[in-house]
Amino acid sequence: MYTIGQVAKKFSLSRSALLYYDSKGVLSSSGRSISNYRQYSDEDIKLLERVMLFRSAGLSIDIIKRIVKEKQDKIQLALEQRLLRINNEMQELRNQQKIIVQIVGAEGDSRNSNMMNKETWVSMLKSAGLDENGMKKWHCEFEATSPEAHQEFLESIGIDDDEIRMIRKWSKMKSNKILNLTGAESTSSS
Repeated sequence: MYTIGQVAKKFSLSRSALLYYDSKGVLSSSGRSISNYRQYSDEDIKLLERVMLFRSAGLSIDIIKRIVKEKQDKIQLALEQRLLRINNEMQELRNQQKIIVQIVGAEGDSRNSNMMNKETWVSMLKSAGLDENGMKKWHCEFEATSPEAHQEFLESIGIDDDEIRMIRKWSKMKSNKILNLTGAESTSSS
């Protein structure tokens, strides 16, 4: 059994944080010492590890309280909902970033924005030895393996919506063509 001080030290938490978790019904000590101090079992420690993991994922105490003792599918749903909120927040921040870069670009030197842009990205790919065909293959692979991430990446480097649609369209067409060719080769050779 562990004392509240030992648990607090182990997880770099304050005693008041552990008392707060107890008051919210997220984590209670399994027992009390003769002196009536809280004592935590190994199971309590495992539960606190999960609580800390969910806190680091940005889940609220109320959500954690509901899911720590739930089945895996409810945990999965809560985490997927959190991921969706994060993605929405990131999109909103990217939009704000674009507006700020436009304002800074119109009013001064935008090189201090520390934002990756299309020109810098293309320059980096060329420096790494990729030619036009290599870059197109890169887009095709990105689109084939993770279309949403491809969209988000293109948005993040400041490419406008029309160009993104065009890039994704030919990426899909080329990916499908490559897949059809590979499928055709494998069927013709068997």
